[in-house]
This record gives sequence, structure tokens and C-alpha cells, in this order.
Amino acid sequence: MCPRRTAPPLAVRAFTGGKCERQAHMRSRYPGATQSRTRANLRVSVTTLDDRPQTALLVVDVQNDVVVEAHERDAVVANIASLVERSRQEQVPVVWIQHQSETLKVGTDGWRIVPELERHDDEPLVEKRYGDSFEETTLESVLADLRAGRLVVAGAQTDACVRATLHGALMRGYDTLLVSDAHTTEDCSRWGAPPPADVIAHTNFYWSCEEAPGRTAGTATTADVQLRRLSRL
Repeated sequence: MCPRRTAPPLAVRAFTGGKCERQAHMRSRYPGATQSRTRANLRVSVTTLDDRPQTALLVVDVQNDVVVEAHERDAVVANIASLVERSRQEQVPVVWIQHQSETLKVGTDGWRIVPELERHDDEPLVEKRYGDSFEETTLESVLADLRAGRLVVAGAQTDACVRATLHGALMRGYDTLLVSDAHTTEDCSRWGAPPPADVIAHTNFYWSCEEAPGRTAGTATTADVQLRRLSRL
């Protein structure tokens, strides 16, 4: 949910030919520099974590009050439902993240996961209090038990818990793929934020350009995302 403070607007960078300008520039100067972004959706094992050959789908904070006023809520929730169903069919673990706070109290209707999504009893549920889903939670131990080193991330809100979790995962050594049409946020423009569509576009832009030593980042649409992973090329 929107912070009650004024934030400076974010610059939304242009795309060129379906790729960001930085990628085009990097490709021309360093032909191998963008290979990791391609590999991010080719399911290749690149993670710096040992013995983590599996992929997990993280469904972040898709709760009633979190998405009640979210941009294109129904379409995004439908895409997440599709990802969850595909993951189950392909035997990719689904890990559910659920936020709690003073305004999102445990047990209330607003705290519950949206009715369009149903967690199976054998799917891990991680409760959190901070934006980064790893902070003071069981997420790392859950992923270690699953032997997951590659994360496919969807959920809400784009400019809060989704971004924090993406960075937290990459920093901790995970390959981290954002599903570009399966995350959303609400309109916080009255507090100085860009419109939600621009927030989502900007997040997709910069995550498609993100990189770290020995790890991959990137984006893919719900239709194009590859869930099961391959061995290192």
C-alpha cells in the first residue's frame, strides 16, 4: 500500500526495438555482456548457490487489501493464477509470501490471499513484515529445502515488496526472473509517484538490464516464461 510521504518521480526510460537502450549499447560494445539476460529465461543454471538446481515460483503478497486498487488487478491475478497452475503441472514448487503489518492484520479479510488464488496445503507459506521477503522470514530455509537457486517472481506491489524481494534474492545469489505482466501496484501519484503503469514499465525496464557476477536477472511474459530449468550451458 502507498506510503504516506512524498517521493520524487521516477524517470521512465525508453525501449528500442523491444530491448532497452542500455542493452543495445552493451551488445554493440561487449557482444557477450547481455548473454546472462537471455539465459535468465532459458532456465540455465548460473546461480552462485551450491546444489540448487531447481526453480521456484514466488507469489508475493497477492492479498485482498494489497491489490484492491491495483492497476489491472484482474488481468494480473489471472496471469498469476496461470503461472501457479503451470508450475503445479510442471512440478515446479510454488512458494506463497504473505505480508502482515499494523494495517494488514493477521486473520482479517484484507490480509487473506485473493479468492482467485488457492494455496495447496503442501505449498510453503512464508509470513513477512518487511518488503524483502527474505528479511527475518523462513524463505531462505524453505528454498534451501527445495534446492531452488532460480526464482520466478510475481505479485504485488511492484514498487515495494516485489522490488525489495527481487534485489534481496539477487543479492543472496539467486537467479531472479520477474514476470513482466504478473506484477502490479496501486496509484500513488498523489504522493509524487508516477502513474502505476509507468512504475510497472520502469521496473520491467531496469530489471531486464540488471546483472550480478555469476547470477542472472531478467524479465519474461506469462506466456513466454520458462519454468523448469536446464543444466549450465
